[in-house]
Amino acid sequence: MSADSRGRKNRVHVYARTRPTAHFAHDMLQFLPDAKSVNIHGRKDNRRGVVNNQLLDWSFKMDGILHNASQEEVYDRVASGMVTNLLDGYNGTLMCYGQTGAGKTFTMTGATENYKHRGIIPRAIAQVYREVEERPEHAISVRISYLEIYNETMFDLLSTLPDSIQSVPQMTIVEDEDGGVYVKGLSVHLAQNEEEALNLLFEGETNRAIAAHSLNSVSSRSHCIFTIHVESRSRTESNAKYMKSKLNLVDLAGSERLGKTGSAGKTAMEAMYINKSLSFLEQTVIALADRKREHIPYRQTKLTHALKDSIGGNCHTIMIANIWGEEPQIEETISTLRFATRIMCIASTPAVNEYFDPALLVKKLEKEITSLKQELAMHDTLTNRSQVSYEPLSDAQQYEIQQQVRRYLDGNLDEIDIVNVRQIQTVFASFKNIVNQMESDVESRLRAKFTLIDRTDPNAVAAAQKAGVVFDENGEATYVGEMDRQSFGIGVAPSSSKPASSSVVAARRVKSRKSKERASPPSKSGIPSSPVPSTMQTEHSSPTRQHPPDTRESIPGAEATPVSGSGGAVGDAAVTQRPNTPPLRTVAFKEFKDERGSEINRILSENKEILGQKKRQCQKLAKTINGTKQAIDETREQLERKRGERVEQGEFVNEDGETVIDEEEFLLIKNLKEQKASYRADYEDLKNVKSEVQYCQKLVDNCRQRLIQEFDSWYSESFLTSSDEQNSAQAGFGARLGTTYSAEPEDEGERFERLQMELLMENPDSAAFYNAQMRTERRHTYEEAMTQPQPLRKPGTPTINLRNQPPSVMIQY
Repeated sequence: MSADSRGRKNRVHVYARTRPTAHFAHDMLQFLPDAKSVNIHGRKDNRRGVVNNQLLDWSFKMDGILHNASQEEVYDRVASGMVTNLLDGYNGTLMCYGQTGAGKTFTMTGATENYKHRGIIPRAIAQVYREVEERPEHAISVRISYLEIYNETMFDLLSTLPDSIQSVPQMTIVEDEDGGVYVKGLSVHLAQNEEEALNLLFEGETNRAIAAHSLNSVSSRSHCIFTIHVESRSRTESNAKYMKSKLNLVDLAGSERLGKTGSAGKTAMEAMYINKSLSFLEQTVIALADRKREHIPYRQTKLTHALKDSIGGNCHTIMIANIWGEEPQIEETISTLRFATRIMCIASTPAVNEYFDPALLVKKLEKEITSLKQELAMHDTLTNRSQVSYEPLSDAQQYEIQQQVRRYLDGNLDEIDIVNVRQIQTVFASFKNIVNQMESDVESRLRAKFTLIDRTDPNAVAAAQKAGVVFDENGEATYVGEMDRQSFGIGVAPSSSKPASSSVVAARRVKSRKSKERASPPSKSGIPSSPVPSTMQTEHSSPTRQHPPDTRESIPGAEATPVSGSGGAVGDAAVTQRPNTPPLRTVAFKEFKDERGSEINRILSENKEILGQKKRQCQKLAKTINGTKQAIDETREQLERKRGERVEQGEFVNEDGETVIDEEEFLLIKNLKEQKASYRADYEDLKNVKSEVQYCQKLVDNCRQRLIQEFDSWYSESFLTSSDEQNSAQAGFGARLGTTYSAEPEDEGERFERLQMELLMENPDSAAFYNAQMRTERRHTYEEAMTQPQPLRKPGTPTINLRNQPPSVMIQY
């Protein structure tokens, strides 16, 4: 890969999307065949006077031009790869920038009325959960947050949910130690499936600030950041590493010109805040593009501060420049494309966000230490060093080593018994303490007789000079006292007359030896004490037994009891067996499926295979029905065209008054009837196959639930105590996300909901989208009904209760 191509890859990518319009300025905007370049030819503004240096011709090149592109095409080219990188541990940011009314909100969220017109955010949510299902070897959790910045004030768009905190403090932007940015006080909600995530999206959309002006009837008056937080842990690798990543989907408010929008009052004030924040965003982009710039003005506005770790850096960043291709909007289009070329200069070096769980890391290190201890014990046993202990020394053992070091310095001991590294460290620490103590004693004696001056302390030197001490060129003092009455100065003693440090140490050794000989008589045995068991067996000591480390009854970390310092006999160490740690549920579940639950697992696998075949058959029938429907439409159009030609040329009528048609039209009518019959037959087959799919899905769910229940019972009986019992659902394992099990029969309301779902859901992937939308509407309808005043009813007035009334909206449990 060339340096130029690497430079193009490691930067912010920009795509331009045009708003579809019937008045597109073809003579002013020219898209080149490479689908990446656009030329703009402006017209001279005569209102600027005779001297007019206005630049009329512009040329811009980006990573792609999306002209009259559908929502699906935009998502596949721009956001699909970023969502895949999100689950691989990379951060990502996708933002829409442009003037008001250019289609930013439609690009980002789309239209909730039509499933095909959904935007980038709903499609990204669907792809995230598809990717999660395709990665069963990872435990992935998805969380959602929705932030709004309105007039430089931050709001949580999900604060109206029942499970959110009611008294939310004022939100602030906080930076962590690693340079990351998060909003303190912003709620983050766990979404178990696609429907829950879409429900959070629709809830936030209903709380956004919008207003109307001349260019857009539903103009967004705030910047919104929809963030998908993903945390992934491996189910197959027992390590402490995990990945955390986030995807910021930013819907920026559009820049406005008050002369065009005609805004006034509150709308004009909102436009002022919007233009101000976008201006600061452009200043930040210019500073990031300048490699020599040291200070980046992130803190000028809440928007740039919240996106500090999301624009460039170690994050995938993509911007969609929404432009309006009409002649009155050419100036705003040029401004948008100029900003797009600036942001393309920002460098980007994406990196995987890997973290290590401290608790799991500690457990791993403890296990490794235990293994190393067992390996050392085995090595010592093979080399006849079974009495060596690698545990930390006790206080009594450390005191005994210190006494041996003192006797060694005094000359009463020739050797110090050392059998492991801990004893070596303790011996050196004892020598260090003795030297420090001797230095402090010597210094205290000198201070008692003389005045010591620290030449590195200027205050002490100045005080000594005031007292009459004179220093030479080398900083040495020439006098250590004052002149006496006979004008005789006390000179500095020569270096040869100073006692050497060795003589001081020798004098202290003699004094210490004499005092100890007077204080305590020597030992009768004449053998010095040792703080650890010796490797040589004497008549006063016996070797300590140690269990072989490779037996199943041995305990990791068990060692022999230390022998007393005077060589007394020591008994065997009491070894007690401790219960083993229960295995991970994933490992135990795999073993359970291979042994005790093999029959249930086999039935589950067979049911899954049958379910997969039915689903493939259902998809095949759906494709066939769609093809038949297209053929019917084409045949109908040909027939209508043929009938029009016959009417224009004049109809022929036979004797019975019936219209005479030619052979081609007859064949078209015949084909149309056959196609309709085939369509009805295939549709009946599709309904039957869908019923079989639902039945097979229910069998698979019941079989899976039974397998999990059998595993919970086996796991609890085999490894857990009564206080540690926990089923798979509480531990976070088991059934598919969003699946509930119920043994109750289906009532009228549930049957109505099932039939309504079959009729409404033409696209199988749109179930979560419609369910989330209906649930949000139902909750808001309920809240509005509860806030209305209830009519007063007199006591004794009869009431009517309707039972088994079918619901008005589709409910998904």
